[in-house]
Amino acid sequence: MNYIGSVLPDFQVNAFQNGEVNSLTRSDLMGHWSILFFYPADFSFVCPTELGDLADHYDAFQQADTEIYSISEDTEFVHQAWHEQSAEVGKVTYPMIADPAGVLARHYDVLNEQLGQAYRGVSILDPQGTVRSYTVNDMGIGRNAGEILRTLQAAQFVAEHGDRVCPANWHAGEQTLKPGTDLVGKI
Repeated sequence: MNYIGSVLPDFQVNAFQNGEVNSLTRSDLMGHWSILFFYPADFSFVCPTELGDLADHYDAFQQADTEIYSISEDTEFVHQAWHEQSAEVGKVTYPMIADPAGVLARHYDVLNEQLGQAYRGVSILDPQGTVRSYTVNDMGIGRNAGEILRTLQAAQFVAEHGDRVCPANWHAGEQTLKPGTDLVGKI
């Protein structure tokens, strides 16, 4: 299913963040850009490298008015234990959402029902909760926080400048394109 343009559903989940457990709902994700970062499981192998990479880039996401939400089917208490035990995950200060019932993972169709784990999905949502980018990787394929940030910045640029588009490998501040007949066959 294509999720581009779909809207975040109503939900209520718990999240571990900065030593505390809090409840999150749809309204908490409104008013700013959001990265929904699904991963298979805590206490695993590729996952801590991804969460650590996101933590290393967290300031850049925050500067772009964006919150990261990592999401797995583990509970908030498992998130806490992992955060306390892993040096990589210990760097995380963004919310770690517990989705043991698979509510969010099912909505974005990233739940492997047989394993009870989420595939490596990333959804970039605008401040209204609308999906602007959606990617899914198989379990063993890790992601790059720099590329997620680049895609976010392109989505933000297009949202702000609807008459311009971002070419391949575009980075913030670089030249964009204005679609029109003058470009046909010239790129």
